[in-house]
Amino acid sequence: MEMKKTVSLAAFLLLLAGSLSVIGCGSKADQPGKKDEAVRQTGQASEGAQSARGYISIVGSSTVYPFATVVAERFGKTTDFKTPKIESTGSGGGFKLFSAGVGVEHPDITNASRRIKKSECEKCAENGVAEVVEIKIGYDGIVMANSKKAMPFMLSRKDIFLALAKEVPAPGGAEGELVVNPYTAWKEVNQNLPEIKIEVLGPPPTSGTRDAFVELAMEAGAKEFGWIKALKKEDKDKFKKISHTLREDGAYIEAGENDNLIVQKLDANADALGIFGFSFLDQNSDKIQGTFIDGVQPAFDAIADGSYPLSRPLFFYVKKAHVGTIPGVGEYLAEFTSENAWGDEGYLTEKGLIPMPQEERDVFAKAAAELTPISCDEL
Repeated sequence: MEMKKTVSLAAFLLLLAGSLSVIGCGSKADQPGKKDEAVRQTGQASEGAQSARGYISIVGSSTVYPFATVVAERFGKTTDFKTPKIESTGSGGGFKLFSAGVGVEHPDITNASRRIKKSECEKCAENGVAEVVEIKIGYDGIVMANSKKAMPFMLSRKDIFLALAKEVPAPGGAEGELVVNPYTAWKEVNQNLPEIKIEVLGPPPTSGTRDAFVELAMEAGAKEFGWIKALKKEDKDKFKKISHTLREDGAYIEAGENDNLIVQKLDANADALGIFGFSFLDQNSDKIQGTFIDGVQPAFDAIADGSYPLSRPLFFYVKKAHVGTIPGVGEYLAEFTSENAWGDEGYLTEKGLIPMPQEERDVFAKAAAELTPISCDEL
C-alpha cells in the first residue's frame, strides 16, 4: 500500500484529539465543517497509525467472541490483512475500553450481547469518539444448561427468579414483604423440581449475557407477583433492585467471562446449571443439554421465531474514525456483513448464530457500507 505522507504516532493522536473533541457520538450537536476537517486529518494520519498497529483490535462480549473469531480467522486467511486480535472482556468491559478514546492504543471494534446504553454512547462523545457505527449481527438465546449425565431441567421464569434473586417474597407472608432468599434446593422453589441443591454458574456484572438474563428471565419471573409488577410503574428503582439483584450466598456463582470454562464445570458437576449463549450449547451438545424455559426448549428455530422466551439480539460497534486509518477495518465489516457469513446459509450459522431476516440484514449491511453513525439521543 503506497503512502503519500508519514505522520508520527504522536502527531496522529494530537490531530485526532483536536479535530474530534467537539463532535458528539453521532448526536444532534455534530458540526459538519469540523467533522469534515476531522475526516481529512484522520486520512492524513493514516500511515502513522498503520506503522504503529497494523491489525484490527476487537474487545467485548464473550457471546459474540466465537462468531467474531470465525470471521477474523477467515478474514486473515483470505485477505492481505493481518488476522484481527480479539479479547473476550464482556460487553460492559468492552464498552469501557472502546469509549476511552480514539487512536491506536484504543480498540477499533467492541462486540456486545446487548445494545449500547445511552450513558456509554455519551461517554464516547466525552472522550472524542465522535461517530460510532452500530451493526446488529443476528440473534442468540440465553440458555440454562446442565450435564447430559443428569435429567434435563424444566423451569419457569418464576422458578428462576425465586431460585436466584437475593430477596424474594416471604413464603406465606403478607403482600409486599421481602426476605433474604431462603431456598437452598430446587424442590423448595417448586415441588415439581428435583431435590437438588441450587447451584448456578453464570456471568459477572460486566457481561451483556447477565444484563439480558436479568431482564428477560429475572424480570419476567418477578412480574409473576402482582405487587412487584406494579412497582415497575410506581417505583422503578425498587422494582429493578428486586428483580435484577442476584443472591451472593453461593447459590449463584460468578464464573467469569469464559463460557467454555462453565461448560467444563458442568461436565464435571452433574448437579449444577450454567448460563451462557446458545452457541455454546450448540457447540457442546455432546456434553450438555438445554433447560426448557416455560415449556420451550432452546433450539435454533425457537430462537429464530421468538417462541423461546430468552432470545436477544447481538451487536458490534465500530469507530468510524478508525475506518481507513487502521488497516482492514472496512474490509472486516464487509466480510462480517456478507451473506456468506451471516446469511441464512452462512458459515456463522454453523457456530449457532441465528440469522436476522433478509430485510434486517440489508439495513445493517448498508449501515456498515456507508458507516452510518448512531445518535445518542435515540437510545
